[in-house]
Amino acid sequence: MKRFWKDVSVEEADGGWTVRLDERVLKTPARGDLVVPTETLAEAIAEEWRAVEEKIDPRAMPMTGLANAAIDRVAVATEAFAAELGKYAEGELCCYRADYPTSLVDLQAAQWDPLLDWAAARYDVSFEKTSGIMHVDQPPATLERLKAAVHAEDAFVLAALSPMIRNGGSLVTALAVRHGALEAEKAWDATDCDRRHQAEQWGTDEEGEKAAAAKREDFLTGARFLQMLEG
Repeated sequence: MKRFWKDVSVEEADGGWTVRLDERVLKTPARGDLVVPTETLAEAIAEEWRAVEEKIDPRAMPMTGLANAAIDRVAVATEAFAAELGKYAEGELCCYRADYPTSLVDLQAAQWDPLLDWAAARYDVSFEKTSGIMHVDQPPATLERLKAAVHAEDAFVLAALSPMIRNGGSLVTALAVRHGALEAEKAWDATDCDRRHQAEQWGTDEEGEKAAAAKREDFLTGARFLQMLEG
């Protein structure tokens, strides 16, 4: 779609804040009004539309994309969406450890033990750790409480958590960012430590680096969206 508007503005709306393109309220792909919880997020979305030159490029509008997802996809099936994210507790990345080499064992411990300790204290749970890729069952109370933490969130928070959990593979790490226990950049580094270690040992390839960079950007986009929901 080509740019058809001259002015972009932000204004209060019923239930939050919206963006106007000239006199038109911005719509989601499903044709609902795009109304977001905070003025900060609305301004970020407005900036994406102000930056459009000739044609819309959705890849250059990540805040708009996540807001659309929250309204059109998550809000209409919140319980199912939360359940899908909550399943990551069953295979929590931080619980699956290498048994060699020592450098990787030590790196995982340094990155992941503090995250598990934080979650254990916050949610009053315990974790089962294992070496290798064989599945280990987590205590029922751990699964119940971590999943409940996800189900307690609204559609906009779930939309933000989704790229963090899916790209990082760790529910605990995303929740730590959500509750201000860990900065987003450090959180990504924690989830990416296996790949980084392998790259340091064996080198990198262009395609692998591109894929990792894309995952990192999606993860950090979710974290930025999350931060803007705080106002």
